[in-house]
Amino acid sequence: MAAENRTEPGLRDRFRAQVRQEVKAAALRQLAEGGPEALSLNAIAKQVGMTGPALYRYFTNRDGLLTELVIDAYGDLASALARAADADATDAVARLAAVVRAFRTWALTEPHRYRLLFRAPLQGYDAHSTSLVEASQPAMTVVLDVVGALAKPDTAVPDGPAVQFREWMKRHGIEDVPEAVAARTTMLWAHLHGLVSLEIEGNFSSMGIDPGTLYETEVKDFVRSL
Repeated sequence: MAAENRTEPGLRDRFRAQVRQEVKAAALRQLAEGGPEALSLNAIAKQVGMTGPALYRYFTNRDGLLTELVIDAYGDLASALARAADADATDAVARLAAVVRAFRTWALTEPHRYRLLFRAPLQGYDAHSTSLVEASQPAMTVVLDVVGALAKPDTAVPDGPAVQFREWMKRHGIEDVPEAVAARTTMLWAHLHGLVSLEIEGNFSSMGIDPGTLYETEVKDFVRSL
């Protein structure tokens, strides 16, 4: 009996983890079909075979579920970028190119999750909470690292942005990164995000432009600018 009691919590924990994963999978399907606005706990409950009230034992509300999906997505994006950076640790240019290509590949493979991270937040949802800001940092850290290996650290940055970058880095414990590297990384992130966002929404198709070629050109221009 004692041995049975010892194993029971483990079984409950595994069952709870399994249910939570099933709920997240159902939520991701909803996101893919209709975006964050379509997220419905009652609909998810039906898909996984439980009642709405029962689902609240696993997630307190819709925003709680949404937050976990965002944190998971940031983690997966960071892992994809880190794997790309580690693939060729000796060539700084190749590492940077691999990371920014991995960024686009992840977005094209997971467009509904990419939108979840980078589109305008839902009304009433705090997309800038401490937990989400912290979850976003590992991906940015990878990009800071690969840009820092190439950027000139002593490049002048205007006083206003320089102070803001210093404050931002201090909040995240990355004070050893020069303001010039932070500035260049932010510009790269903004450019690539703009291109990827236009691509996954189909804007380049109507223009007859190959987004892959445009993206590669942007990467090459950025490397030259360093």
